[in-house]
Amino acid sequence: MKISELTNYLETIAPLAYQESYDNSGLLVGHPNQEIEKALIALDCTEAVIDDAIAKGCDLVIAHHPIIFSGLKRLNGSNYIERTILKAIKNDIAIYAIHTNLDNIYGGVSSKIAERLGLLQHAVLKPKKNLLKKLVVFVPRAHVEAVRSALFDAGAGSVGAYDECSYNTAGYGTFRPLAGANPSIGEIGVQERVEETKIEVIFPSNLERKLILALYASHPYEEVAYDLISLENSHAQVGSGAIGNLQSPMQEQDFLALLKDKLKVNVIRHSKLFNKPIQRVAVCGGAGGFLLADAKRSGADIFITADYKYHEFFDAEEDIIIADIGHYESEQFTQELLLEIIQKKFANFAVLLTEIDTNPIKYYS
Repeated sequence: MKISELTNYLETIAPLAYQESYDNSGLLVGHPNQEIEKALIALDCTEAVIDDAIAKGCDLVIAHHPIIFSGLKRLNGSNYIERTILKAIKNDIAIYAIHTNLDNIYGGVSSKIAERLGLLQHAVLKPKKNLLKKLVVFVPRAHVEAVRSALFDAGAGSVGAYDECSYNTAGYGTFRPLAGANPSIGEIGVQERVEETKIEVIFPSNLERKLILALYASHPYEEVAYDLISLENSHAQVGSGAIGNLQSPMQEQDFLALLKDKLKVNVIRHSKLFNKPIQRVAVCGGAGGFLLADAKRSGADIFITADYKYHEFFDAEEDIIIADIGHYESEQFTQELLLEIIQKKFANFAVLLTEIDTNPIKYYS
């Protein structure tokens, strides 16, 4: 299939609009129309991973971390980034990154950690705001079902664990077609009064174009009357980290042992223990220190993340335990997550996990 078939699907799960402003997710090397037969999944795209792709006959590498973060002024092989890209291009291997947009969805990177720890009914720790809009449209009564169904099919009306959500108000509209109009209802120069329904639906702002196209395709009027309203509401399914509860409280040392086992961690750096049971757990894959205040507000007993600095451990104070398990360790199961997502949709497409350990941090014991 073409690269675009696969990447377009991935972006329905983790839209590029959900990535952070500093990020560079998306197709970094290759053309959307390039034909592919096999993909390799890795946490990082390195020279060794490209070699692995070559050996396995893969023509696409899907990596969590983008190999290109900032602009490149030259490609002469002076560092590992340039060498990796050059090797990929020479061997006709495309590179796709799915980074903070995968971090920022329910069911993404942090959800995978929550799942492995057995957290019950986990939710997004810090939902994002300003990602939702409301569409208000006025529809003649006979066409309400068709328009509403088209909007639902385009992605409108999903709120948490519910879909096909709308609010509908009966009323009437007036209009007078002028010369040059081609009205589906009414006559030129005569004011028309039509029984109408006002339909209101909420939708993710990245679906706006798709929604408007569906609206125009299903609405009978030549001139469609509608409003688009930006909302400040939090998007419960999009944001950073995850929060959930253990099935039963655990002693701190027992939970740390569970953490090492379930997340395959060799070393845990943590703040002071309180000799109190742990039940409510906050997690964030990668560098999640910016979520500490949210973890505290959520009532978490422990916050599991990575990349904590010495002085930042003091910020735990007497409120919470900070557990730093390492960046690679916190995100390593992202590869399995991507494999599951792709195989669920493309059961006959060959997708492999790299056997290369790309963790740049080693431990001596």
